[in-house]
Amino acid sequence: MNVLLTGGAGFIGSHTAIALLESGHDIVIADNFCQSSKEVISRLEEISGHSIRHYEIDVADRSPLKEICMNEKIDAVMHFAGLKSVTKSLDEPLLYYEVNLSSILSLCDIMVELDIRNLVFSSSATVYGEPERIPLDEHCRTSKATNPYGSTKLFIEQILKDLQNAQPLMNIALLRYFNPAGAHGSARIGEDPEGVPNNLVPMVTQVAIGNLEELVVHGDDYDTADGTCVRDFIHVCDLAEGHVAALSKLTSAPGLVVYNLGTGRGKSVKEVIEAFEDISGIALNKRIGPRRPGDVPITFCDPSLAERELGWRAKRTIVDICRDAWRWQQKNPKGYKSTA
Repeated sequence: MNVLLTGGAGFIGSHTAIALLESGHDIVIADNFCQSSKEVISRLEEISGHSIRHYEIDVADRSPLKEICMNEKIDAVMHFAGLKSVTKSLDEPLLYYEVNLSSILSLCDIMVELDIRNLVFSSSATVYGEPERIPLDEHCRTSKATNPYGSTKLFIEQILKDLQNAQPLMNIALLRYFNPAGAHGSARIGEDPEGVPNNLVPMVTQVAIGNLEELVVHGDDYDTADGTCVRDFIHVCDLAEGHVAALSKLTSAPGLVVYNLGTGRGKSVKEVIEAFEDISGIALNKRIGPRRPGDVPITFCDPSLAERELGWRAKRTIVDICRDAWRWQQKNPKGYKSTA
């Protein structure tokens, strides 16, 4: 299939691009590079041996997006484009609503007009808000996201459900993923946050490499085994393979489907830090700070539906995540700004 990846130069999009190419698909990337680097494109070409067709556009800009879909004869779309920081969304909620909602509305309008029927949406476990039970399954309540970022994901899911009801020939997969981390085994692509990272693993690796002075653990007084938050960390390459599996599902069994993509195992912040210190041999400079607004104490998923229906399961461990993230950071100490 000819697959358009909106936001395809980002962390998850770039790894999914490789997984799609390895599965025999053709890809086209549309990205405004506001949260990513153009260097990603050349590195994808280096890893894959393919020339990557790409366009620098804002996905909310309807005219160039429609032109790309027409000229490239797009068969399916994976929608990664959007602002993604939980913390920043609390400070700038209107910006998050404007950017994340306008892009999906523009995209869906064009897909309906051009009869492009296959869409995989990059959703998030944040749609569950405060978990009603653990592990989270796809039937858990999704009505109380705890931050504007999560609310945009929840609103988009509802938009897509309504769209599929109105357009029954549309095939839509909503992928609720948990905490992506790690990097490609080549260490040529990885997570490259702008400024101080919001996510734990890049924060850890940046302290280890010397970009940050200390690691702040946001609270150690939660009602968990060691007092720190527990999350379901999934290797980004496992996540990318989940997207490919979801696309195959859409083409073989049309409709709207929802899947959790995670490992089904929770790891605390302290456990991740210990795993990293073990594989790197580095004792991190760290301290306990206050809780971070919008964080829930514990969340991990039941991924059994994806395993049953997609034939997919996460294979990589927290050790793999730490090892690959550290290799990426060592080879790219300043991210994509490092010498290639």
